[in-house]
Amino acid sequence: MASHPTPACCGTSKAAELLQLSVGTVQSLVDKNILNAWVTEGGHRRISLESIHNYQVQQQKLPALERLINDRLRVMVVDDDDVTRHMLQDTCLAVHAQIDCSAWASAIEALLQLPLFKPHILFLDLLMPQVDGWEMVRQVKLKEDYSNVQIFTYSALSPDELQERGGPPKGASFLPKPLDLGWLKGYLLGMMSPQTRV
Repeated sequence: MASHPTPACCGTSKAAELLQLSVGTVQSLVDKNILNAWVTEGGHRRISLESIHNYQVQQQKLPALERLINDRLRVMVVDDDDVTRHMLQDTCLAVHAQIDCSAWASAIEALLQLPLFKPHILFLDLLMPQVDGWEMVRQVKLKEDYSNVQIFTYSALSPDELQERGGPPKGASFLPKPLDLGWLKGYLLGMMSPQTRV
């Protein structure tokens, strides 16, 4: 029996890149059956290129939908501490349905995802292995595409310990630990466009 040909497809990250959406938004479109997808025997999600094209055409015909997608606020969290990372991600996602939050355990992973996710706001811990917060801020600032990204660094270091390391990174705001989640919620709401706050 002849097997059916596999449709032209790509992974979730590539689909996000093609559609210029976050990975989370693409996954939501799949869950709503707006994009056609399936899982391979190896457990990888594949998305039909035809459905991606059809969605792009639909966007052009429905400017209101495109405006809705563009109004989403994208936040990236980078922290090697699982508890803090998940707490910040959960807090961001709970603020409003129009907020996407991508969380990564290392600066290396986060830097690779920057061109795909294109965050508006970046929260990162200063003390991380391999690439620390200082170096990540420097790398982000080197890229012209991210000149408008709001960067917040945080750490449990005392003021003296922070100064011994040269102070907070230039070009980024600094938040002491423990982080004020009430402030975070208010800040994120304030960053959203007026029509999406309701």
